[in-house]
Amino acid sequence: MSAALDYNSAESAWEDAATAAALLAIDPPGVGGVCLRSLPGPVRDRWVQIARELLPAETPWRRIPINISDSRLLGGLDLTATLRSGRPVVERGVLAEVDGGVAVLAMAERIAPATAGKLGAVLDNGEVRLERDGLAERMTSRFGVIALDEGAEEDERPVGPLRDRLGCHLDLNGIPVHVAGGCEYTADDVAAARDRLDQVHCSDELAEALCAGGLALGIGSLRAPLQALRAARAAAALAGRTEVTQEDVALATRLILVPRATRIPEMQQPEEEQPEEQQETQETEQQEQEEPPPPPEQEDDERPDEEDGGEQDEDDQGQDEDEDEEQAPAEIPAELVLDAARAVLPDNLLQQMKIRELAQRNRSQTPGRAGALQQGGGRGRPAGVRAGNPGGGARLNVVETLRTAAPWQPLRREHDQTGRRVIVRPEDFRVTRFKQRSQTTTIFAVDASGSSAMHRLSEAKGAVELLLAECYVRRDEVALVAFRGRGAEVLLPPTRSLTRAKKGLAGLPGGGGTPLAAGIDTARQLTGEVRRKGATPVLILLTDGRANVTREGLGGRDKAQQEATEAARAIRVMGIRALVVDTSPRPRPMGRELAEAMGADYLPLPRADASSISSAVQAVTGTGR
Repeated sequence: MSAALDYNSAESAWEDAATAAALLAIDPPGVGGVCLRSLPGPVRDRWVQIARELLPAETPWRRIPINISDSRLLGGLDLTATLRSGRPVVERGVLAEVDGGVAVLAMAERIAPATAGKLGAVLDNGEVRLERDGLAERMTSRFGVIALDEGAEEDERPVGPLRDRLGCHLDLNGIPVHVAGGCEYTADDVAAARDRLDQVHCSDELAEALCAGGLALGIGSLRAPLQALRAARAAAALAGRTEVTQEDVALATRLILVPRATRIPEMQQPEEEQPEEQQETQETEQQEQEEPPPPPEQEDDERPDEEDGGEQDEDDQGQDEDEDEEQAPAEIPAELVLDAARAVLPDNLLQQMKIRELAQRNRSQTPGRAGALQQGGGRGRPAGVRAGNPGGGARLNVVETLRTAAPWQPLRREHDQTGRRVIVRPEDFRVTRFKQRSQTTTIFAVDASGSSAMHRLSEAKGAVELLLAECYVRRDEVALVAFRGRGAEVLLPPTRSLTRAKKGLAGLPGGGGTPLAAGIDTARQLTGEVRRKGATPVLILLTDGRANVTREGLGGRDKAQQEATEAARAIRVMGIRALVVDTSPRPRPMGRELAEAMGADYLPLPRADASSISSAVQAVTGTGR
């Protein structure tokens, strides 16, 4: 099972998942929704079926396809009714129709950021604001979302703002089919809990515990504690209570806070108990050290007053201490939340979060999986419409053209003598815009010098072969540049042939000096050729960063290092996506400095085999499948 729900058993994981479906059915807008990470299959279908059956029969249930248009999502002009009646008629979108219900978002990991932004705005405002096609409408809509996340890799997830607005994060991958049974709750239980929800209260102590626990887990968003509070109230209502208990808080922690955790909370070490006699001895010694010297002797008649005053001061001090104890706030029981979180947090959370952070950072430029976006032309995925005339590869969008012309029909008919029902003018023409990903060519520049051959060349060969296989599966092209001795050569021009790539790796010799500048120059020239063909180049440089051969093939470490830095800066100027993998057994500053000059990600791997190098490169550059 994945790190999101790494529980002790699949049974407990499914039990929590079924309970999450019940909480969503009780309060869809309050819980926000469920981000359901699972590949298509009977387990996911069973969970969706349970969520549907627990909802009241009249609850709206709408599916949102990944390629939904803005007019269908938010609403717009009802073209047929408008042309028939001769006046603008508003058509309600899916988000307005699902008010009070649940919207199911298919393939949420591939949703466009613009669509996710519109969906998030409606979730935040509780209303659909329609301002298009000459219309201005506001329609109330509060609902929950089930985002079906079918991502196979770590970086294949819905965009962050959308995940942040969904309360429960579930992972059903790894749950056997025979475990995915039913749910202990029924639709009648959910209906009774809905009626009881307004009467449920949560103490300030437990509410503060959720906030403090979320902060201790590294959750920066305030939405998560609020969603956890609403989920805890729904859990109490489901159990037939009107007061939130620690059990409800623990459940909300597992479902909402733990999947968002970015760090493991530290365990509080209890203070070692000392024997009472030793404690009393230490207190006595401390009091003797802090006791001020006695005042000088004074007359007897003044002493009673001082003694009375001293007694009075001691009484006042005792009263002040009592008042301070009464006014001191009670300790927030954050340990209640943290104990529930520690029971389900994975041991390798920090490593997984680091890889996920790198993958998300590089997601906007996902090399290997898809190249740069190219807009225009008549191929690719539709990317909206624009005003323009058809021709030259541009296709007329008939529906959007009629939609643009519809509001003007009454005015145009008054000045038209032909009797036409629909009058379309050239300024109404709308053409469809398309966008497509260009092909990606991954260029591996491998250091085959004596130092690398002695240290890591065999592991580098194995890692490159694994990465080449991944590129072959995606039908991308790969190229191989090797540098050793006095220069560099292209062992493998851009190709899709995996067999040819393996032969190039098998014939990769090792030994000699490190002409690093020549290797980078050769890779840069190859990236230029790739760009001229319309593809997107990605450069992966595997080296220890210690150059000792100049461009002329002569020795001289200082000059060779300077030339390597200059060649790396040329890569940065060209804006090439690059990664420097430091293959030396003990990483030195030269590798990091080279990556900074190149504007590339730096990945030191002093102790790693071919598989770990391949996995790390895929996580950083997004070259996973």
